[in-house]
Amino acid sequence: MLGSVMDAEDIVQEAFVRWRRAFGGEEVRSPRAYLSAVVTRMCIDQLRSAKARREEYVGPWLPEPLPTGPAPDVAEKAVLDESLSMAFLVLLESLSPTERAVFLLREVFDYEYEEVSRLVGKSEANCRQIARRARRSVAARRPRFESSPEQEERLMGSFLEAYFDGDMEGLLALLSEDITLWSDGGGKVRAALNPIRGSDKVARFLLRILSKASPGLVVRRTWINGQPGIIGYYADGRPQSVTTFDLAQERIQAIRILVNPEKLKNVPPLS
Repeated sequence: MLGSVMDAEDIVQEAFVRWRRAFGGEEVRSPRAYLSAVVTRMCIDQLRSAKARREEYVGPWLPEPLPTGPAPDVAEKAVLDESLSMAFLVLLESLSPTERAVFLLREVFDYEYEEVSRLVGKSEANCRQIARRARRSVAARRPRFESSPEQEERLMGSFLEAYFDGDMEGLLALLSEDITLWSDGGGKVRAALNPIRGSDKVARFLLRILSKASPGLVVRRTWINGQPGIIGYYADGRPQSVTTFDLAQERIQAIRILVNPEKLKNVPPLS
């Protein structure tokens, strides 16, 4: 709902506090219904208050990265990729807070419209209209990236080899011609203020980053938001950057780089 690990943790904590205040040790007939309603409404309020801040944000805004392990099976991986991917979370930003809540409750969490109506405080008919409108909006802009774990493994290995070798031609062979790169520094550290488009420009930008990398930079491959990614660490083990990749058809279709230190607080240090 929020695209922010810290905000999500705050919401869960506040929901727990409200739960304890409201019921204490009393037995509740439907804890799920109560907590779902509290969390949903708090998330909607949080998104409304965050809207103005995001409009004033310096450069592209990206969700906070959430380190994840690879899913144990293909079906679970598909669900994880769909609901947590950077591309999907960014796409949800185009919806209003209520549209976002209704869409996620219905399409991702499979709530019935009767439940959705109760959770967001709108009529069932209105929720159906909201869901239909949100579904059309998402479908019109949703990117489709499909690749097998073997392809992802091979492509990420080739990318890192070409990148650290400074191999321009090697990078161009791996990047889609219409690739887009987003870099989120939030005005706190240097980053591209606008999306970079096209394989040649993206490859040159990546190699320029490498030429200015901090001494002792360590890179680790991992999974971020259910996608292949890499975490860059300073020599002292602090996270310096998180990069995620959209992969399809043996090419990298999109790259998102997070360097805003405020968004890296939940990334574990190098162990």
